[in-house]
Amino acid sequence: MTDCIFCSIVDGEIPNHSVYEDETVMAFLDANPLARGHTLVIPKSHHERINDLPADLATDLFAAVRDLTERVESAVDASATTVAVNNGELAGQEVPHVHVHIVPRFEGDGGRPIHALIDERPDVDDDELDALAAAIASS
Repeated sequence: MTDCIFCSIVDGEIPNHSVYEDETVMAFLDANPLARGHTLVIPKSHHERINDLPADLATDLFAAVRDLTERVESAVDASATTVAVNNGELAGQEVPHVHVHIVPRFEGDGGRPIHALIDERPDVDDDELDALAAAIASS
């Protein structure tokens, strides 16, 4: 895709601080990090959302995330990381190319858990949970 900044990084048109690359996946330090060592892991081919990834590429992507998480933690002496994907514009995805954030976490960093993303949580009873589970399982 011609207007995609991540595709331009993959093509070597934009400099980056690469930490990993293989045939299908690339990882580099975020230019606007939330913490030292904040790393982005992307498929080299353009796919906007997780739902768009072929299964084999999703496997490659998350295998790289798994391996890189330990390496990022070790490099910055972090005892934890937040691993996150903003999947679509309403979820906060700013670059329309799948990317996984590996954000090192440190005591007192001011970061919050994923449950702090939404202020107004729905009140969901067991019947609705059953219906939602059935709808997801049968889709």
